[in-house]
Amino acid sequence: MVVRYLLWFLMAVFAVIGGIFAISSFASSEATARPYALEQDVSLTATDPLPTSTKSMSIAKQETGAVSSAARRADGALVSPDWATATSVATGIPQRALVGYAGASLALAAEQPDCHLGWTTLAALGWIESGHGTHAGSRIANNGVTTPAILGPSLDGTTYAAITSTDSAAGWDRAMGPLQFISSTWASWGADGNGDGVQDPQQIDDAALAAGRYLCHYGDLSNPDTWRTAVFAYNHVTSYVDSVAAKANDYNAMIG
Repeated sequence: MVVRYLLWFLMAVFAVIGGIFAISSFASSEATARPYALEQDVSLTATDPLPTSTKSMSIAKQETGAVSSAARRADGALVSPDWATATSVATGIPQRALVGYAGASLALAAEQPDCHLGWTTLAALGWIESGHGTHAGSRIANNGVTTPAILGPSLDGTTYAAITSTDSAAGWDRAMGPLQFISSTWASWGADGNGDGVQDPQQIDDAALAAGRYLCHYGDLSNPDTWRTAVFAYNHVTSYVDSVAAKANDYNAMIG
């Protein structure tokens, strides 16, 4: 009888130990299976140097002679041709698009020196929004105009939010140009970056300057939190902000 009770006791002890081991093993496997870096992408921020930072060459054009007042008003005239050529080769950004981004950054460095918007942020936006003006076979011509014009899908509520526009015969808005402005935003922030007297969302200098002013409205973009707030305002999706940060940092790395 004593032996039988002893056997039962030992069996019970082994069962408890086995149960504890099984629970421990299950918990361990569950912990291993869980993602351990859920916030990794969210922590991305843009390394966004001022365009006057010393790289292989200066982005700013060194004027050596008289320049017409019209040329001085054009943001693209601020950009060093040598810098534009070398940086276009290094990054793969079409040179005319790059001049638009860099020109806007330089113009804003003078206009809003506390903003600290680097050209890499504008370039990242341009890549994500339209592939630098190449969406659906378009291209940015020498005059900076996207041809054919880039228009986003109809914002009729079917796939995207319903947004009406007085600019559309159908009554529904469509995002416009290489940086994809909707008409109401362009009405508030439209700019004339090439100095021709026209604010055209399909023209890269105009669009880049408008996007830059929109971002600078949020404050000092050298502050990571402010930078993320500004880009989130451009498109209210956290993964979009992460993608812009990653692309901006890629461009910065490419130029060394």
